[in-house]
Amino acid sequence: MFDDVETRPARGVRLLFSPWARLALLLALLGTGAALLLSHDPRDLLTGTLAHQFTGSVAVAVFALAYGVCTAAFVPRPVLNLLAGALFGSASGLGAAVAGSVLGAGLAFGLGRVLGQDALRPLLRTRWLRAADGQLSAHGFRTTLALRLFPGLPYWGVNYCAAVARTRWLPFLLATAIGVVPNTAAYVIAGSRAATPGSPVFLLAAGFVVVTALAGGWIGWRRRHRMRGDGPDEEKTRELVGASGRH
Repeated sequence: MFDDVETRPARGVRLLFSPWARLALLLALLGTGAALLLSHDPRDLLTGTLAHQFTGSVAVAVFALAYGVCTAAFVPRPVLNLLAGALFGSASGLGAAVAGSVLGAGLAFGLGRVLGQDALRPLLRTRWLRAADGQLSAHGFRTTLALRLFPGLPYWGVNYCAAVARTRWLPFLLATAIGVVPNTAAYVIAGSRAATPGSPVFLLAAGFVVVTALAGGWIGWRRRHRMRGDGPDEEKTRELVGASGRH
């Protein structure tokens, strides 16, 4: 009887830190963040509070910190990038946006790795999911860099997918820091020139955003079909294998 009493706390601790309990905590945190964003516009917080309470480099640092938290909670980065350019100009705005992007990626990656990986990895059963997991696990830097340079998936989606995969921390963060610069710079420059939307600089920045978005969609479409293995060559190979097996 005493053995049963002594093992009950241990069972409770194991249940509390089980993979599914940690996943439930992750979902609760993300749900809370999403609910706060629905009830409070982050643009008002960043433009109002930031402008009244902080100035200079301190304001840039606080913005980068708030940027990172917002991206982990599903706030679209284009909105934050435009705000960075409007508030701080091209140079300081780009520094704040890139720093916030890396911070937010690291925060989401850490949450997903600690709280979600153990529960979600056994669910990677379809061919497409296994292929994506293999790319992120074996070629973490290259795959993350491509996803950052040609964004075809939501930023937060890449963060949490990489966390569930076996992507290593340093390659993921380094690829993020490099890969977000071009697209982020375009948005920040557009935000800094928002008062003159007809200027050549604004139009070039907007055109770059459109081109990278289209390129990202095209690359994602090609890679999806390659991962699914629906190409004609693979179908012929399967037919030949089946025919040889019958003989």
